[in-house]
Amino acid sequence: MQTFEIKEEFLLDGQPIKLISGAIHYFRMTPNQWEDSLYNLKALGANTVETYIPWNLHESIEGEYDFSGLKDVEAFVKLAQKIGLLVILRPSVYICAEWEFGGLPAWLLKEKGIRLRSTDPRFMEKVRQYFKVLIPRLVPLQLTHGGPVIMMQVENEYGSYGMEKEYLRQTKQLMEELGVEVPLFTADGAWEEVLDAGTLIEEGIFVAGNFGSHSKENAEVMKKFMTRHGKKWPIMCMEYWDGWFNRWNEPIIKRDGADLATEVKEMLEVGSLNLYMFHGGTNFGFYNGCSARGALDLPQITSYDYDALLTEWGEPTDKYYHVQKAIKEVCPDVWQAEPRKKELANLGIHPVTASVSLLAIKDTMMKAQKTMYPLSMEEAGEGYGYMLYSAKLNNYFHENKLKIVEANDRVQIYIDGKHQATQYQATLGEELVVNGSKEQTQIQLDVLVENVGRVNYGFKLNSPTQSKGIRGGIMQDIHFHQGYEHYPLTLSETQLQAIDFTAQSNPLQPSFYQIEMVLEYVGDTFIDCSNYGKGVIVVNGMNLGRYWNVGPVHSLYCPKEFLKNGTNEIIIFETEGKEITEIVFSDRPIYQ
Repeated sequence: MQTFEIKEEFLLDGQPIKLISGAIHYFRMTPNQWEDSLYNLKALGANTVETYIPWNLHESIEGEYDFSGLKDVEAFVKLAQKIGLLVILRPSVYICAEWEFGGLPAWLLKEKGIRLRSTDPRFMEKVRQYFKVLIPRLVPLQLTHGGPVIMMQVENEYGSYGMEKEYLRQTKQLMEELGVEVPLFTADGAWEEVLDAGTLIEEGIFVAGNFGSHSKENAEVMKKFMTRHGKKWPIMCMEYWDGWFNRWNEPIIKRDGADLATEVKEMLEVGSLNLYMFHGGTNFGFYNGCSARGALDLPQITSYDYDALLTEWGEPTDKYYHVQKAIKEVCPDVWQAEPRKKELANLGIHPVTASVSLLAIKDTMMKAQKTMYPLSMEEAGEGYGYMLYSAKLNNYFHENKLKIVEANDRVQIYIDGKHQATQYQATLGEELVVNGSKEQTQIQLDVLVENVGRVNYGFKLNSPTQSKGIRGGIMQDIHFHQGYEHYPLTLSETQLQAIDFTAQSNPLQPSFYQIEMVLEYVGDTFIDCSNYGKGVIVVNGMNLGRYWNVGPVHSLYCPKEFLKNGTNEIIIFETEGKEITEIVFSDRPIYQ
């Protein structure tokens, strides 16, 4: 049985080891991609792989757990061991990771006033129930049980959020109670305030840092902090940022490979590191995160390429070879090899075979929930995707004021089926003047609200704005309207199968477009979205994620595992009134 200890150095079976690790998120790629990604990490010269475990992916509905397919963390860890890698797991309930709500499930927000990441008994009870399912799955994977897992994380960057040591202590105790035996750690930025607030060093929990430059200076900060607490632990950067994430309507961020290699070399000279990210992957479905900037929430894009050492689709970059060389210079005895390459396919152009308006089929796709006042997305559904609110307003046959109060994130307003306004960020809640038809005594109001992503970092985690949909109400004139029908639109398999493409088509309304196509061969590919507006694309039931014409990326990556030889069905949900007539595949991503 192998052993792993943290003393003045990391010790594997009593022998010093420098941890050279890379982050690969099993949930941001298909299981068939895991092997190539893990092999390329080992070929880089690494001996360890690190991954987060997102709570909201495994328990998207409270009490219902899913560890299948790309959610099979156990299979990922076992494959890493087979390839010869040690594993660092980060099962903390909060992960950040530019992931929806930092990994926290949306259903937590049903508890009004709940204090997240705290000893609030309501929160800790939810954590306990989740850990009672998750941790027993991880226990057999520990080094102490013959597995490859050498460390697990208690909490992530907690010092950038809170300072409640009892919360950290209760989380640690819960993990140990459920069978965690390998060393535990916390990871925070490399400055005194967050290290003081976010660590459990006084209880012997290892302290790791997160940074991506100024290696020697940050390592010195970490060393001084440990020394002040009587520890002589090795220095480890748990997130050595080799690139960065991207947001909609902002330029893609790049980092020079030679510059990174120089910094990596300096870091390896003073300690161990985990490259974040080694392979970024994709934010499939509705799981992209969101940045908080003042009053604005700025959602991140579907691609999590991260300008990492492997591209979103797994191709080694120039940066890969720079870092590989740097590792060899510091650690000449490491095993290295040529990485595996990736082939991409252009699968041609295929026409749209049918289209239908959402407003025409809302009642066949799902049964409306009826209430006097509007429900939030979490109250009426799973809290992800979209919510359509429908109501009948009295028609006073003259101009009338309309105002949506306390809504998030992006609102599209339709009066008698005609688009009146799109409100987002600065314009949310602006008053409108509307007119009804001269022939009808009532006005049909439809409001489509999109959750563009909950914040994954910072002070807004406990903000009311993270509860999506309409929280306040809709005002006509100066009174709140009463009487709503709710249609939670998650694009589940059940909902997609219920789409009636023989119903009325109206490209000016939010619409579904169906493409039925026959493929003689499949391959990793991209869908060109440059002529679309905003929406999502579902391939054979798999939600590839969001596209948006504001850029900076105008394509969606589609792994070959989502396609099949023979007949394929693709459904595009387009919200901007842009008529789609065809789908175009490409063998390369498309940027602005």
